[in-house]
Amino acid sequence: MRIQLAQRTEADELLGRSPLALLVGMLLDQQIPMEWAFTGPHTISQRLGHDLTAEEIASYDPEAFAALLAEKPAVHRYPTSMAGRVQQLAVYLVEHYDGRPERIWADAADGKDLLKRLQELPGYGKQKAQIFLALLGKQLGVQPSGWREAAGLYGEEGSHRSVADVVGPESLDKVRATKQEAKRAAKAK
Repeated sequence: MRIQLAQRTEADELLGRSPLALLVGMLLDQQIPMEWAFTGPHTISQRLGHDLTAEEIASYDPEAFAALLAEKPAVHRYPTSMAGRVQQLAVYLVEHYDGRPERIWADAADGKDLLKRLQELPGYGKQKAQIFLALLGKQLGVQPSGWREAAGLYGEEGSHRSVADVVGPESLDKVRATKQEAKRAAKAK
């Protein structure tokens, strides 16, 4: 299956081949449209002139990295704070996984362990970790025992609750409709 979160071929190809890009896209996925967030790693990569590496991002001068993300078009609505978060994530990956994010899931004992590892990442709370776990399971075939249970509602088959269920424009529309319905239901309470 081909990743289609950015809804732009080059950006989606990067997400499909780079676990770091996928983690960064998920990190950026807050307070901006999903497509913008998941295009972010490609934009950073273009500005650097090559695919992302955790080592390079971790060691980049913080002010220069913030400026890189703030260039027009900005990578995020809040480029300076998100640059700091991306660097914190990269530092953590270098310190705990030798800069190889795929080790987070390759070495996980089961779904519960994988969820724990994802929640330990800077910028990843429980919900973001569960969504990313569901994305791994549903779209990348990373399915350690108990992964659906660990992913909670996001792991449900055909749920259309999050980016884990976006495989093209039609499913993106379904996810957006599900989120709008959840917001309406919450307001009605």
